[in-house]
Amino acid sequence: MNPTAVRTFVEDRLEDYLAELKALVEHESPSGDKPRLDALAGTIAARWAGLGGEVDRLANGAGDHLVGRFFGSIAEKPALVVGHFDTVWPVGTIDRLPFRREGDRLYGPGAYDMKASLVLVAAVFEAFAALGLAPRRPVTVLFTSDEEVGSKTSRALIEDLARESLHALVLEPPLADGSLKTARKGVGRFGLEVQGRAAHAGVAPEQGASAVVELAHQILRIQALNDPASGTTVNVGTVQGGTTPNVVPAHAMAQVDARAVTIAGAEALERAMAGLAAATPGTRVTVSGGFNRPPMERTPGVAALFERARAIGAALGLALAEGSTGGGSDGNFTAAVGTPTLDGLGTPGGGAHADDEHILYKALPERAALLAALLMEI
Repeated sequence: MNPTAVRTFVEDRLEDYLAELKALVEHESPSGDKPRLDALAGTIAARWAGLGGEVDRLANGAGDHLVGRFFGSIAEKPALVVGHFDTVWPVGTIDRLPFRREGDRLYGPGAYDMKASLVLVAAVFEAFAALGLAPRRPVTVLFTSDEEVGSKTSRALIEDLARESLHALVLEPPLADGSLKTARKGVGRFGLEVQGRAAHAGVAPEQGASAVVELAHQILRIQALNDPASGTTVNVGTVQGGTTPNVVPAHAMAQVDARAVTIAGAEALERAMAGLAAATPGTRVTVSGGFNRPPMERTPGVAALFERARAIGAALGLALAEGSTGGGSDGNFTAAVGTPTLDGLGTPGGGAHADDEHILYKALPERAALLAALLMEI
């Protein structure tokens, strides 16, 4: 393909695509709001069907998921394109943070993470049709409704589709400098609950067993698991315990965030957390949770996929770089099942989950051209 044809096609229609993005952003879709998520799923499904896709809408209690299949007549393993249409923003945010353009930026809740990627998908398939282009392998497009809350209902679907696919292209935003993501830390959540024995703090403190004191011991043990050199981090983020100052506390709890660069590191952290035992007589420690996103490791397959992307980007005049991040995405799941994965293919910008969330809208045509070229040439 002419490496600049898709970019020119999208540039010529950029205002139309920005209007489409405005409509998507103004249709608020917070995780867990099934009516709003399902209404948006219907809009997206109709758009994909109009682009020639065979669309499956998968019923789900927390918001339906969407699978679109394009160019399905060729009997080869498909490329998998992954994204999500839920956001972290509650209903009404659009009134406080309206969609607006300032200089090279377009602001709006969910624009960067990641409704601009819905526009990328539409632009690429419209360009294919207009330019008479067709990837030599099928393309499966998956957009889910619960990525921002851990992908609990979509994980199995993501993993199944990844196993069927040659590679996965994840449309999360790139790193701040525009780099693609070839590694992500795994993400774990643990709950720590301590049961002690209550007693009057002034009359008979010796009859009690302080759950708060025991929790303090456990917090120090957990913090000692930090190993920045290996990329393993833990953070005791919230604590709660006790009732009133004059009662030896019988109950305390904490919530812990854990991150690891490798699957081995994640497994080691899970073993360490499971092995926590009470140090204070009369108390009992219970640990729950684990890693809900495995690490996305930079495997040889991931590295090779990036090298192909870098060469393809060079033909478009893009000097693509790679990097890693401590945050998780659905790319963690596709990579962990062994499917080479390239993440960060969305539109550059910044302010994810913050009031200044924005995209650099003039980069949308080049990102569409890159996605199109990856689908055509890999």
